Amino acid sequence: MTTTPDSHDARVDPPHAASEFETLLGFLDYHRDTLMMKVDGLSPAQLQATHPPSTLTLGGLMAHLALVEDNWSGEVLLGADPVEPWASADWDGDSDWEMTTAAGRSVQQLQAQYAESRSRSDAILRELAASPTALDTLSARPSRRTGELFSLRWVILHLIEEYARHNGHADLIRESVDGVTGE
Repeated sequence: MTTTPDSHDARVDPPHAASEFETLLGFLDYHRDTLMMKVDGLSPAQLQATHPPSTLTLGGLMAHLALVEDNWSGEVLLGADPVEPWASADWDGDSDWEMTTAAGRSVQQLQAQYAESRSRSDAILRELAASPTALDTLSARPSRRTGELFSLRWVILHLIEEYARHNGHADLIRESVDGVTGE
């Protein structure tokens, strides 16, 4: 087992005393940066490696979290139509399309897609946070399960939860690829 040296950790700790929004976004950014740390320096083959019995890959997780960013910020919060590549994906033929098609994309394509999705999502979250009661702002689209609308606060917390869970997967996959571990 090899531990990642602290000198490679460019993440910024979430603020200790800030507004609720800035604290939530700080934790979200920390987890986003953790994912990028987990995939840093890997070859295309390493991004497609699995940790059996799971079929998850680091490339698949990057694509999945790009989808998560676009879905929750654009589609759920704003009510916007899906953006590409999600708009033309064959979801009926493959409900895990973003993960299974990641193997056919280059490292640069995966990184660019993730960066674009993250940037779009971040801009939406910051735009919505402009009002004093921003975190209570309700989504344009309801939950498919309950029919209830989501607050901006709930969506940000859900994004944090999604990253935290998948970063745990990423840590195990990365360790199985080259022995590197770390937060």
